[in-house]
Amino acid sequence: MQYDFSVVTDRRHSSCMKWDRMADIWGRTDLLPLWVADMDFRTPPFIVETIRRRLDHEILGYTTPHAGYYEAITDWCATHYDWAVGRDEIHYVPGVVAGIFLALEGLTEKGDRVLIQQPVYHPFALVPRAAEREIVVNRLVLQNGRYEMDLDALRRDIEGCRLMILCNPHNPGGHCWNADTLRQVAAIADEAGCTVVSDEIHCDMLLDPQRRHVPFASVSEAARRRTITLQSPTKTFNLPGVVAAHAIVQDEALRNRYFAYVRGVDMDLGNAFAFLCVEAAYRQGDAWRRQMLDYVQANVDYVDAFVQAHCKGISVVRPEASFLVWLDCRGLGFESQAALVEFFTAKAHLALNSGDIFGHGGEGFMRLNVGTPRATLEQAMAQLAEACKA
Repeated sequence: MQYDFSVVTDRRHSSCMKWDRMADIWGRTDLLPLWVADMDFRTPPFIVETIRRRLDHEILGYTTPHAGYYEAITDWCATHYDWAVGRDEIHYVPGVVAGIFLALEGLTEKGDRVLIQQPVYHPFALVPRAAEREIVVNRLVLQNGRYEMDLDALRRDIEGCRLMILCNPHNPGGHCWNADTLRQVAAIADEAGCTVVSDEIHCDMLLDPQRRHVPFASVSEAARRRTITLQSPTKTFNLPGVVAAHAIVQDEALRNRYFAYVRGVDMDLGNAFAFLCVEAAYRQGDAWRRQMLDYVQANVDYVDAFVQAHCKGISVVRPEASFLVWLDCRGLGFESQAALVEFFTAKAHLALNSGDIFGHGGEGFMRLNVGTPRATLEQAMAQLAEACKA
């Protein structure tokens, strides 16, 4: 089946965060929003039909995972990552960020040190801070348009840390860590006695169809022993409004401790649609996923070429995974991040994520969501080009 990703759907007045909270967040309503990390493509029809069939039952009671839910996850892991995962190693969690919070609360104490690698998805700092943990920042290095880890610095920074939160693939850079790098990280974490929570929500969004995602827990015995892997089909299949994530923990002792905490705080119950939508996505979604990624890759190519031709002072950090594009705007010469944001809002009339929210190394950058029909992206680029020209 061929899917059409060029259809523009008006999302206003549907409780859509990027549109209906614009005035609250940005203080104005004349912006084209390309910031929130959901896509403007219609949710796949097989997901929508799954929800419709569930509604036909007309009772939305307490819901428990069924065998097909677990089998869909284990089959997907085997087929797409060559990773053997057992049913008993999987547990529902109410979102990837919630899964991180549950690991912090269940495995660490207030005041414990937690390592994150910035720039990175901003809840990596927000959640430990809210949980009253001490945040240790290990800085990533941007080299030749790609983020790399400084493993010597990581070895120093991780000392005394109880937990490390890894972003694999990386957000906002969109880079995929290779197996050798992940293997070295696992050895460093193991030597330090540090548990790793690996956020792998973008793992099914590698843009090159010849590449495979490498789960952190799969690279070595040390990684297997130390890792809580958090995944979800909600980014890939554009259904974040259906809260459906899962943790995979292969070490028995770590699994028992983490899963017991999740159940103990009553965070193990999914909603009436979660388990069915996960199964439908993993059973029926590969063709839609591949076509969507081809469309997103073409959008990345378009933005890169357009920026090079019309937006002097801006360059694209090309993602290897996801629909999020990291724009290096340091060449525009603004003296502050506030001035850069003002340029995008007041001059280009665009609402993007400001790079400084991603922590150290994010200053001078903006994050652009290209998971949108080409017509919307063309409008955004035209507005940006006019602002650069002015």
